[in-house]
Amino acid sequence: MATYELTINGKQYKVDADPSTPVLWILRDHLDMVGTKFGCGLAQCGACTIHLGDMATRSCVLPVSSIGNQEITTIEGLSDTGDHPVQKAWVDLDVAQCGYCQAGQIMTAAALLKRNKNPSDEEIASAMDGNICRCGTYLRIKAAVKTAAASL
Repeated sequence: MATYELTINGKQYKVDADPSTPVLWILRDHLDMVGTKFGCGLAQCGACTIHLGDMATRSCVLPVSSIGNQEITTIEGLSDTGDHPVQKAWVDLDVAQCGYCQAGQIMTAAALLKRNKNPSDEEIASAMDGNICRCGTYLRIKAAVKTAAASL
């Protein structure tokens, strides 16, 4: 076990954990931040996406020991009131069906729009590739990313 000082959603946390513990389980089991979801455990589905710095990162395979001083942002920290442009677009366009993958989808889209305020359809498809939606709302996801981009 080791003690890690983590900055998550702008707040400081101390966590005692095995160095190989994935950040996903630090968030969910140690800190009760359950917005980040477990999907596959292999970084293949995107349900566990967080921001590490400004980059969309799969937390299910990211060992807590690799974080260092980098700030983590989860879906809970994207916006205090749910008014981030991506979150608003998701609601306005009724993107979610079951909703399980949506936190990861939203975090990936927000990271894309942070680095590219006006992505093309191809850039959206490339950025969102690997974020699996079992309900198949891909057309609404793309529309929501475009709507969010237009509101920036």
